[in-house]
Amino acid sequence: MNATELRQKNDEELREELLNLRKEQFNLRMQQATGQLGSTDQFGKVRRNIARLKTIMSERRNQAKKPEAGS
Repeated sequence: MNATELRQKNDEELREELLNLRKEQFNLRMQQATGQLGSTDQFGKVRRNIARLKTIMSERRNQAKKPEAGS
């Protein structure tokens, strides 16, 4: 998932995606704790996707707070 795809989604879809990524992150931690995790590179991918998603959400919040130029 890249930033361009995320920017095309609305706020509700972004929140849902964040929830799904956090669940996936939790499941990966549980798999690692029980010794069932096959590829550890998934941790980094999920973490980066969460960060990317939160960055876009933060940009949108800042745009909403920013007063209109020239007003």
